[in-house]
Amino acid sequence: MTGTTCTADDLLRTVVDLRPTLLAEQAATERRTRYAPELHERFRAAGLYRVLQPRRFGGLELDLPTFVRLQREMARGCPSTAWSWALATSHAMQLGSYLPESAQQRIFAGGDVRCASSASGEVRAVRTDGGWRLDGTVRYCSGIGYSTHFMGQAFADGDPERPLVFVAPRSAWTVLDDWGDALGLRGSGSNGIVLAGAVIPADQVVEGAGLVSVDVAGGTPGLELHGNPLYAGRALAPFTVSLAALAVGAGLGALDEFGRLMRSRGTAVPPVRPRIDDPDFQRWYGTALSRLAVADAVVLRCAEEHTELSARGAAGGKPYGEHDELRLTVVAREAIVAAWEAVGGLVPVVGSSALRAGERFERAWRDLSTIAGHRNTGFREPMYRRLAQVELGLPAG
Repeated sequence: MTGTTCTADDLLRTVVDLRPTLLAEQAATERRTRYAPELHERFRAAGLYRVLQPRRFGGLELDLPTFVRLQREMARGCPSTAWSWALATSHAMQLGSYLPESAQQRIFAGGDVRCASSASGEVRAVRTDGGWRLDGTVRYCSGIGYSTHFMGQAFADGDPERPLVFVAPRSAWTVLDDWGDALGLRGSGSNGIVLAGAVIPADQVVEGAGLVSVDVAGGTPGLELHGNPLYAGRALAPFTVSLAALAVGAGLGALDEFGRLMRSRGTAVPPVRPRIDDPDFQRWYGTALSRLAVADAVVLRCAEEHTELSARGAAGGKPYGEHDELRLTVVAREAIVAAWEAVGGLVPVVGSSALRAGERFERAWRDLSTIAGHRNTGFREPMYRRLAQVELGLPAG
């Protein structure tokens, strides 16, 4: 098996086999603020960065449901590592979808591609001869430490009415030392970057669109180039589904630790007995397991539906539109909140020693709380209203 011939099952086995290493590395990952270079090399050798990259350029060109499963299993071992890896890997879908062949050939050359992305910040783009000059600071670029490229959004001449999406190579930015003191995901490598006079070719820019608002109704350059609906979909839905998969994995990791403590510790009140034999602990475990199982099923179904919507549009049917994506993202956010609440329900009964700094359960709870506080999850309430407006034919407002 090599990084270009492995199957989805091969990759899943690789990630599950790595779980003991991911667990053992958690504390060091947080101190370093990103996963170890040795893990990076193992990911690269296994083909884990190539999951969604086009086969035409040496990628595996698998599908979003496969990627969801991989994220879940990696986050079960270390949410920080999974977050960083996933958000530098997933954007291959957008690179392979929205850019013309000339840009894709340049970016994917050699097959060693990782692309962080963030919309947190302001970047000004000025047209130059044959390209664009970029200036600005962007925060929360998860996975940037190992990225070869960065995908962001900017405003032409600073005009908010003229958005564009750009892809810049590693030489175009400087990484800031501004990550590691968040409540959770401290090892996710979510540093900021500075673009100062960086010039990129014109074909690495998509004008008239934001990171999550590229219109795919008329097809995409990637669909024409690769013939695969994987490269014909919208961006916000798979991003939200990705965050949800990571939340479910983090929740399962916390539940794994809760189960381990059930087997190794006793109850605090009479009749004192192993927690594993206590009906209340059994009920608490079963409740969390059930909620996480529902969240997991929701995430996988959202990934499958995104795939179906992309295929429908690619085949000439009803285009994959904003309404479809709105509904998917609303549903996927419920899985994020469900995972967070499932673990939160265990906090009062897991025991204070499991909540000490550096304990596996404590870290998973911190990571999940940070995921639940992500900007995307913050859209939950206003998107309820927007979904109702669309469904009922009401004006936005």
